[in-house]
Amino acid sequence: MRLYFVRHGESTANLLHEFSNSGVKHPLTSEGIEQAHAVARSLSGLPIQRIYASPVMRAVQTAQVLADRLRAPLEITEALREWNVGIYEGTTDPVGWEWHTRVQDDWFIRRNYDSRMPEGESFNEIRERFVPFVESLVQDDNDPDRCVVLVGHGGLYTAMLPAILENVTFAFAREHGVPYTGVIVAEAQADKLSCVSWCGIRP
Repeated sequence: MRLYFVRHGESTANLLHEFSNSGVKHPLTSEGIEQAHAVARSLSGLPIQRIYASPVMRAVQTAQVLADRLRAPLEITEALREWNVGIYEGTTDPVGWEWHTRVQDDWFIRRNYDSRMPEGESFNEIRERFVPFVESLVQDDNDPDRCVVLVGHGGLYTAMLPAILENVTFAFAREHGVPYTGVIVAEAQADKLSCVSWCGIRP
């Protein structure tokens, strides 16, 4: 089984540098739509059986382009939502972005997994919704050739994929990041996941 973790295309929230992780306020830009079509073309020909997406608008729109092109059923799941930034949701406040960096440093460097932005999610809380969902896809699968696409967010993937991919570290994920519609390919073997490609880079 292969999992294709895809980041959404560029959205108006990205251009505004606004935290927009809980609602349906910001759509894809015209560039983001083209990015979604480009990644759909790159995945065409693969035996994609299902697409899962975060409920945030930019992810849903990206996933819909993929679903239409790949002719695969689309399912929305809270497991793939970007992490909650608490009181800074809907703002462009520089203080919020300072908090964002500080919390990531706590997670990735100091291993303080209970750290959070004010009223936001901790690493441990994100892991509680993300990891069991991905594990269920792997454990319930009996087809080694099955391919599933998951459309989510850069922050989510940077934090969570090192927790489930045995050959990816936090340092690697943070250094390389995930560009718009970047694709991270993971392969399941014996209930373990390994990264085959991180946006074109082999770990």
